[in-house]
Amino acid sequence: MPSLKDLRNRIASVKATQKITKAMQMVAAAKLRRAQLAAEAARPFAQRMEAVLANLAGGMGPDAQGPALLSGTGQDKVHLLVVCTAERGLCGAFNSSIVRLARERALSLMGQGKTVKILCVGKKGYDQLRRQFEKQIIELIELRSVKQMAFSDADPIGRKIIGMFEAGEFDVCTIFFARFRSVIAQIPTALQLIPAQIPTAAAATGAQASYDYEPNEADILATLLPRNISIQVFRALLENAASEQGARMSSMDNATRNAGDMIKKQTITYNRSRQAMITKELIEIISGAEAL
Repeated sequence: MPSLKDLRNRIASVKATQKITKAMQMVAAAKLRRAQLAAEAARPFAQRMEAVLANLAGGMGPDAQGPALLSGTGQDKVHLLVVCTAERGLCGAFNSSIVRLARERALSLMGQGKTVKILCVGKKGYDQLRRQFEKQIIELIELRSVKQMAFSDADPIGRKIIGMFEAGEFDVCTIFFARFRSVIAQIPTALQLIPAQIPTAAAATGAQASYDYEPNEADILATLLPRNISIQVFRALLENAASEQGARMSSMDNATRNAGDMIKKQTITYNRSRQAMITKELIEIISGAEAL
């Protein structure tokens, strides 16, 4: 049985940890609102971009040759998986859920005889994936120094993906991130970037519309599709930022509650041990006095 000093030290240690988790919860709550607003503001822009691309793709003739970013290489032998996670931990299962989805996709593709390449955006995903896919990881992109996510942070990643595709390094590209729903719900999502998954014009806009474009649809698509990749990467990073803060807020709240429960249990154990020790000393004193 631990001594009273050990119990006091343990209670003091848990109280110090509780102060840290409570502070982290408050910081995450303060950051969450701004990150949530940024993620929600990016969704309509990305959806309208998809609608424009759908209308352009629908306006092309059946014999028209679309850009390679839209039609792909015609093969699916080499797959690039862009795994976006956080740079820091202490956010519950946020990173693990994204990595689990990417790991399942990678194992499924490798089981089909495909070649898998992994581009990690965020150190936590890299740390988990390198244990099993060290040979498949081609690069780690760290965003630790970024305080607030901006398009200038996502555009280099989008350009790198396009450069690799133009160099013939892969056939299909999929990005993995967590879509923010609420503080307690972050949905791991896989979105195919190349070839672009363009919905039909009617599904994207809700109604069939007809437009005349100058120059032709193929030229506009050749300009918008590279931009769309950077936009989708930016949207994924914003969704991840909001999901990370929501998951950290929830996990730190749970940790604070658990620390409080542990302090109560340790305090009860301390009081019982102290009372037992006092009772034992009194018995020894009384027994000694009666023996005289």
